[in-house]
Amino acid sequence: MTGTQPNSRSAVPLDELDRRILAALQQDNRLSFAELAERVASSAASCMRRVKRLRDAGVIIADVSILDPVAVGKSLTAVINIDLEAEQRDLVDAFKRQMRAAPEVTQCYMVTGGADFVVIVNVEDIDAYEAFTRKRLYSNPNIRKFRSMIMLDRVKFEPRVAV
Repeated sequence: MTGTQPNSRSAVPLDELDRRILAALQQDNRLSFAELAERVASSAASCMRRVKRLRDAGVIIADVSILDPVAVGKSLTAVINIDLEAEQRDLVDAFKRQMRAAPEVTQCYMVTGGADFVVIVNVEDIDAYEAFTRKRLYSNPNIRKFRSMIMLDRVKFEPRVAV
C-alpha cells in the first residue's frame, strides 16, 4: 500500500453487489468466500469472480492487517504540516521519495491551502519524534518550516472508503 496515490484512471463501474462486497471486505478481509457470500446475499463463486475482478481493476489495492500503534510500541502520533522552500518538480519529487522511504511516516499527502504537505508519523516517544525531525525535516534544505500537532486522543480511525 506504500506510495498509493490518485492517478488518471477513471472510476471503475460498480454495481450494488460490488459495493456490498467491498463494504464487507473493508470490515473483515479474512472472510472466506462462503462467509462473504452469506453476508452479501450472493454465491461464493460469484464473490470469488468479483473479488478477482476488483483486485485486477485496482479497486482493491491491498489486503492488510491494521495494528494498534500503542500495542507495537508506537505511542506517539504526530500530524505535521510542511511548507517547502521551492516547489520545483524535482525538489517536490525528492521530498516525496524521502517521505516514502521514512519508516516513521505512515501517511503523506500533498495538499492545497496552508501547507504543501501533511505527514502522519508514528514513533515510540517524543525522543524518537525529535530524532525523526532532525534526520528527515531539519536536514532537508527545501523545507522552509513545519508545524507539528501531537495526537492526544484518537477519536475516530476508519481506513475505509464509503462505497
